[in-house]
Amino acid sequence: MDELPIGRRVAYWRGRRKMSQQVFADRLGKSKSWVDKIERGVRRLDKFSVLYEIADILEIDVQLLVGRDPERRSDALHCIDQVEVDQIRAALERYDALSAYFDAAPYPPMLGDMRKAVNHAWLTYQYGRYGSLTRALPKLLRDAQAADAAYGGDDQGREAAHLLGQVYQVTSSVLRKLGECELAWLAADRALAVSQRADDPLLAGIATTRVGNALLAMGRARSALELNLRIANRLAPGGGHDVTPEHLSVYGMLLLQGAMAAARDGDAATVDDLLDGAQEAANRLGGDHNHYWTCFGPTNLKLHRAAAAVELGDGGRAVETHHSIELPAFNGLLPERRAHHMLDIARGFAQIGDVASAGEMLLKGDRLASSEIRCRPIAHEVMSDILRRTRGAPSSPIAELAEHMGVGI
Repeated sequence: MDELPIGRRVAYWRGRRKMSQQVFADRLGKSKSWVDKIERGVRRLDKFSVLYEIADILEIDVQLLVGRDPERRSDALHCIDQVEVDQIRAALERYDALSAYFDAAPYPPMLGDMRKAVNHAWLTYQYGRYGSLTRALPKLLRDAQAADAAYGGDDQGREAAHLLGQVYQVTSSVLRKLGECELAWLAADRALAVSQRADDPLLAGIATTRVGNALLAMGRARSALELNLRIANRLAPGGGHDVTPEHLSVYGMLLLQGAMAAARDGDAATVDDLLDGAQEAANRLGGDHNHYWTCFGPTNLKLHRAAAAVELGDGGRAVETHHSIELPAFNGLLPERRAHHMLDIARGFAQIGDVASAGEMLLKGDRLASSEIRCRPIAHEVMSDILRRTRGAPSSPIAELAEHMGVGI
């Protein structure tokens, strides 16, 4: 890429964004012929004003057009370009709220458009399309930050802060999946800070689980446990709280994430206590729902029981819990949740020495949401373990999936 002329770089990124020359030309206010000549090198592209406009439309840093190589991630997670993670990092480093203090944006994004974009981002995440999400997040972060900076402290200001808080949360969630733990922590911490301006305790509560997850990913299990428990106690039903389905969902997720942190810390007694508390919340909720994008309910609780057993090293209990889940309820969950569970159960089967079943779980997870299996470092570890312990050559489907994941046989 470093050797390519600038026109070829424009063509590369236009292709990555799945834009035709005509669509790209329309957004630039140029003709299709002009774009074609630029990309073929017939016409020079030497005005910085035009370069910056092109970079904005392509949602990339202008340096990528003038000489920076979009290298792949070194750990062979082929679904994500490292440059896209870098673009998310650059968006997180913006401080539009401070800039607005001096010079408010004259044309902030419309909140209705922002709501649609944020909902789409969450659905993209929950369907396990991490590549699409990382490509969309830099612009979404910039737009949400601009909206939050532009609106005041009235209802519109609180809504803008609420939307920005959600964008930070989904950013944290996908970065953690990809192993970018410190960046995930930064985004989650931003979400927690913004939620206070949104004046929504439940948004702050679910943001707490993102911070806890990031801490857990960085090996800070005890800190993650204490944080989740502290906020769960403040949101516990009763004590003047309105026990709404949304409240039960956020409270239940705080307990579930606390249980996962306790499991990582080897505290089995606390795991059981927290899972029992979450069970009570799920029973009161009465079904599986997606309030505040939690997917909380009785079925997701069983998935967490299995995951906690895996973290405690009890693969047999995890597999037993897996077999107790009713298939219609499981199929009603979104793909990311189901594929994540398959990864957990693959780890459980590996713990009890059943590498064939472990491989089958990875294959099932890949069919549900391939990014959950192909893009996560923990999935690569499981696949490496399966290949190492397979007697003789692995089955063709496993070998093919390993190749797609970039895991050596």
